[in-house]
Amino acid sequence: MASGGSKRVIYAALIGNSLIAVTKFGASAYTGSSAMLSEAVHSLVDTGNQVLLLYGLKRSKRPADEQHPFGYGMEEYFWAFIVAILIFGLGAGISFYEGLNRVINPHELGNPIINYIVLSLAMLFEGGAWWIAFREFRKGKGKRGWMAEIRRSKDPTKFTVLFEDSAAMLGLAAAMIGIALAQYLHMPVLDGAAAIVIGVILATTAALLAYECKGLLIGEAASPAVITSIRKAALAQEGVKSVNEVLTMHLGPEDILTNLSVDFADGLSAEQVEAAVSQLEQAVKAKHPQVKRIFIEAQSVDAHDRAAQDQQAADDEAG
Repeated sequence: MASGGSKRVIYAALIGNSLIAVTKFGASAYTGSSAMLSEAVHSLVDTGNQVLLLYGLKRSKRPADEQHPFGYGMEEYFWAFIVAILIFGLGAGISFYEGLNRVINPHELGNPIINYIVLSLAMLFEGGAWWIAFREFRKGKGKRGWMAEIRRSKDPTKFTVLFEDSAAMLGLAAAMIGIALAQYLHMPVLDGAAAIVIGVILATTAALLAYECKGLLIGEAASPAVITSIRKAALAQEGVKSVNEVLTMHLGPEDILTNLSVDFADGLSAEQVEAAVSQLEQAVKAKHPQVKRIFIEAQSVDAHDRAAQDQQAADDEAG
């Protein structure tokens, strides 16, 4: 389930982008700037993206059913991936097209002062939305680097909006510079070049988002720290001799599926093993509430090693 912080980030971006998009389209129609039109499309796409992210959050909260016994948490990842496709297909595609068209058929801009005013206001609004996204993302970063935290994060709404707002700020800067140079140097072709630069920024952003969402969609494990903690919690339980394997997968930002292969102490009765399994499950969930489902397999170390070797041999043969 998404945190309140995630929704706050999306709502801030949605309000800012919708207001900015209307203003940019008006400025583009008045001045004929390709860079401004690219930025208007960019803001419009971002507005639609925020709607999709909210839709994904709502869909992901549906309870599990027979068709989806592990719930719908991964819908967040799917809709974040769709956002990446829209940024590339619509935002970057239209920017490239408009920019190339203006480079081939340049013409003087009308009253660029309007563009400067709109872009300045857009920077103010986008800056506010970016700061909210940045502050929310920074909360869980700790001492990790920014890219390391993006790779670690399992909440696509936070880094998607941060990426979008960062791309928006870079795009606004590119538009401002391109329009200013086109006016100062009397080279309207630079306005088209700015639109192409905006397209490159959007394409790069879309590629980064798609890469991050792909990992989440195909099933990412919990962080090494969580896996280590689960292993320690299991080893601390009475009757557990060793932990053969800890397999985890995120089904949502706060939904981890866990499978444990455990070697119980020799001589335990069936009732004692059942009690140990129940205690182990309670201990792991108490320490990590995001572990919603846990499956515990009783297996000796030797049996586990043989099964792993057989599986490896089968994989090698299939390959």
